[in-house]
Amino acid sequence: MERQELKRELDATLEARRELGSEYESALVESFVEKVDTQVRRRLAEERLGAARGGGGADRVSAATGAGAVPGSGTFGERFGFAIVTLVLAVPLSAIGAAQARLSGLVVVWAGIVAVNLIHARSPRGRAKGVDAA
Repeated sequence: MERQELKRELDATLEARRELGSEYESALVESFVEKVDTQVRRRLAEERLGAARGGGGADRVSAATGAGAVPGSGTFGERFGFAIVTLVLAVPLSAIGAAQARLSGLVVVWAGIVAVNLIHARSPRGRAKGVDAA
């Protein structure tokens, strides 16, 4: 829809140039460029807002404009945050496991941490959007 609006604006600018003559050409071109700039700034703001909300808005804007979606938008932060949380929780869990069952308890705790992170990384929520399972 934005593309059609810009096409109409361009047609109107060209028609005005034909009617007014070349002495108004620079003002007409400047006006049209300003409208294009406004559209681009608005689209970028929508994409940034969508990315800040978790990627849903950026995908919607990209689909509406015909542009390709940014691979993995919004999922890196989720994966990184999950990894940080599991590492923070690993400290007290390691202490408890080592205190209760020595080395075997520590191994069990870290095997669980690695397993949880692997499961999260392979789950559809943990992967980048549009990536098929291998």
